Amino acid sequence: MGLKIYNSLTNQLEEFHSIQPGKVNMYVCGPTVYNYCHIGNMRPVVFYDMLRNYLKYLGYEVTYASNITDVDDKIIQKAIEEGKTEKEIATFYENAYFEDTKKIGSQKPDLIPHATEYIEDMISFIKELVDEGYAYEVDGDVFFRVKKISDYGCLSNQVSEDLEQGARISVNEKKENPLDFSLWKNTTEGIKWDSPFGEGRPGWHTECVVMNHKLFHGEIDIHGGGMDLKFPHHENEIAQSEALYKHHLARYWMHVGRMEFEGQKMSKSKGNVIFVHDLANNIVGMILRMILVFTPYRNNFSYSSYVYEQYEATFLKWQRAYKQGLYELQYAGYQEEAYCKETMNLFEEYMNQDLNVQNVMMLVEGLIKELNASIRLKDLVQISMKLNTISKILRILGIDLFVPPMKEHELDIYKKWVDARNCKDYTAADVYRAQLVEWKII
Repeated sequence: MGLKIYNSLTNQLEEFHSIQPGKVNMYVCGPTVYNYCHIGNMRPVVFYDMLRNYLKYLGYEVTYASNITDVDDKIIQKAIEEGKTEKEIATFYENAYFEDTKKIGSQKPDLIPHATEYIEDMISFIKELVDEGYAYEVDGDVFFRVKKISDYGCLSNQVSEDLEQGARISVNEKKENPLDFSLWKNTTEGIKWDSPFGEGRPGWHTECVVMNHKLFHGEIDIHGGGMDLKFPHHENEIAQSEALYKHHLARYWMHVGRMEFEGQKMSKSKGNVIFVHDLANNIVGMILRMILVFTPYRNNFSYSSYVYEQYEATFLKWQRAYKQGLYELQYAGYQEEAYCKETMNLFEEYMNQDLNVQNVMMLVEGLIKELNASIRLKDLVQISMKLNTISKILRILGIDLFVPPMKEHELDIYKKWVDARNCKDYTAADVYRAQLVEWKII
């Protein structure tokens, strides 16, 4: 059975087939860099990082792009408040963002397009939409004509009439239709560019379409983001892509559920967030990654201190078992790369079921129990196989237990400690043990 994923565009589970055999192009909407990221912001980051790892494990050549929105009203406002340029604000928080993603165990995307690098392309794109009748200009503002797209609402699974009714809450008298969205914003405040429509800056919904097209030159395999982007952002991306490129931008659309804080939506304005920047260390970041990885990606879920404590206990249990197994092998000088093929087949079976991480977690739990049993029996072959299998699975999930092999001098003291205990020389064993505890070996 091949990989099956839930396609938000068709609202059904579908077998994954890449457009170009053996290759996957994936684009995920990245951050608007005006503040530090909270742990809820990290949920899509962690999921798509894991998805890239798994696709590579399946043998695909993956090109993963995720953008940086470095021009936005929030960035401009922050720059005004702090007396800095938009570039200074965006650069500072972009650097902080990648420090945060590293702390939570995610690798950088392969491609990181910045909105400000594609302004001329966006202007040309918007002009073409106007020329083709899909957009119109009013007093320097440019809007997209939603009614020109027959299946508008296909992603959010809503009909235009229902969407229109909701849009009337905030009516802009310049628009022909309440659903029409901004492509170019006429402004005198903040960073701006010259265009055929006057000075201004592009609308957010246009950025990703243009960058996608410039990077991949056509329909891509997977477009992802958080569930909150499904409408209007992703719906509006599809509309623009249909207008000029005659496709839905991506064959598969994937959306990650919202992470709440003790039953409430996380919000920087409410103050009910935990900033990744403030995490004590990488171990805390990795425990949070475990929470994010092992929660079914399409589900909303609520974070709490209780949830953290449960996963912390699991992390420490796995870490202890892995460490003991690794050091048993080092003590014996045993090294073998074999792993449990049947277990990896099960892992694939679970992951191919729309990334069934809950079953994967139970699989790892079972491996940890088997590892502990093998350690008690001093069965080096089984210890090695279990360790190699656990390591293989955790690498794909992006989970690091932070158990490096002992260095030569550490191994020497470890051997002396074990030998002293075996000889019941407890005085010497205590001396060696104190040194190992100081090095955090035991």
